[in-house]
Amino acid sequence: MKKHLNTLFVTTQGAYLAKEGETVAVKVDGKVRLQLPIHTLGGIVCFGQVSCSPFLMGFCAENDVAISFLSEHGRFLARVQGPVSGNVLLRREQYRWADDQQKSTSVARSAVIGKISNSRTVLQRVLRDHPGKIDVPVLQGAIDRLNSILMHVREDITLDTIRGYEGEAAQVYFNVFDNLITSQKENFIFHERSRRPPLDRVNCLLSFLYTMVMHDVRSALESVGLDPAVGFLHRVRPGRPSLALDMMEEFRSFLADRLALSLINLSQVKDKGFRIMESGAVFMDDETRKTVLVAYQNRKQDEIMHPFIKEKMPVGLLFHTQALLLARHLRGDLDGYPVFLWK
Repeated sequence: MKKHLNTLFVTTQGAYLAKEGETVAVKVDGKVRLQLPIHTLGGIVCFGQVSCSPFLMGFCAENDVAISFLSEHGRFLARVQGPVSGNVLLRREQYRWADDQQKSTSVARSAVIGKISNSRTVLQRVLRDHPGKIDVPVLQGAIDRLNSILMHVREDITLDTIRGYEGEAAQVYFNVFDNLITSQKENFIFHERSRRPPLDRVNCLLSFLYTMVMHDVRSALESVGLDPAVGFLHRVRPGRPSLALDMMEEFRSFLADRLALSLINLSQVKDKGFRIMESGAVFMDDETRKTVLVAYQNRKQDEIMHPFIKEKMPVGLLFHTQALLLARHLRGDLDGYPVFLWK
């Protein structure tokens, strides 16, 4: 089993990353502020004006440590990684599955079931833990509708129909998402999902966390030899990581949405930590971004019992485990893809 490694997030503007011996050195104004052995890292994520030496890039590529470059506000820009790993036969099998409507539908169905089930669990947990702070009938209505959609998705239906139910489930879930915010409600109001750019503080948090999850899912898929660009639920488009988007569905509500709600409801982020531009776009400041990144890293250290393989593991290792299970399914070692279901 792969070891869960840390991700180095560099948010200090003007920082310079260089190779020093077998370590990654983070320098600011010419002084080393942080130095980490390469074998402790699973990836490096650079925000804004952060640069890397060519030697470090080569060093990371040799050690299978991907470097991602994001804008200061978390928009993905580019990625540096080493040679593609994995078995070419696995990728060829993945491409054949993607061209097969029936097989694509099977994997897409699992992804959507995971997304809807985990979204439902988020609502059920809030209903159980905070019945006095929420509109119970509204939330129960959404849960009932998600149950109904889940029953339809499990039927023998086409891929386009599954996509339609996935869209409806997302609408049902986000229609009641504002009910899950139980404190700071005057400053953290959620109306609907908005992105590129996010138009309120809640969407700003969600978009940023989704970017982090995407980075980890994509790295996990590549580490087991799968092509993150060729998916089954999401249509293939140039530059689009369709398979990473497929697998991300089972982690959105379980990891990103819950963390965003915790940060708001426990007042770990404040309204002052967000800037509202004249265009209406909302961005978080450096301190808030650091708070979110630390919380995300801590969350990945939490242990959870994997529902399929029945092993306790860090949350951060779930991405790799699910990627491995998908690879085994495509190879024919597993009859179906055991999507991660949070209980």
